[in-house]
This record gives sequence, structure tokens and C-alpha cells, in this order.
Amino acid sequence: MANIKSAKKRILVNRTKAARNKSIRSAVKTSIKKVETAVANKDKAAAQEALTNAISTISKATSKGVYHKNNCARKVSRLTKAVNSIG
Repeated sequence: MANIKSAKKRILVNRTKAARNKSIRSAVKTSIKKVETAVANKDKAAAQEALTNAISTISKATSKGVYHKNNCARKVSRLTKAVNSIG
């Protein structure tokens, strides 16, 4: 355990940020799963709705610094491609 006051504060701040990031990542994963489920069921309307929510969630995570912008773009691109593949 750290003895210096600033190091103790760093530990607390890092725990708080890690918890926040974990929550945001979990929300992103959930939104992605909803899109993939809709695509698997070939439900175009539900997939479109889930896609807009997923893009919003992923973009928010990127703006908060949880994901890199290229990672965000890749996730959005793959989801959009999957939704567009529904006949």
C-alpha cells in the first residue's frame, strides 16, 4: 500500500475511473449483442432500431475516452454491415 498522500489519491481515482470504464464497456457490449441478436433473427426493423442505439452508445464511449476512435469506427462498421446484409 502506498504511503504518500498523492499516491493514495491516485489509487482511489484509478479505481473510480476503472469502475466507470467497466460500466461503459458493459453497456457497449450489451448494445452490440442486441444488434447481433436482431440480425440472427433476421428482424430488419428491430436491427435498425438496435443499430441506432448501439452507434449512440459506442460514440459516447469514444467521446469519453473509453475506446479509441478507430476501434469505434470498426465496431460501427461491422454492425452496419451486418444489419445491411439482412435481405
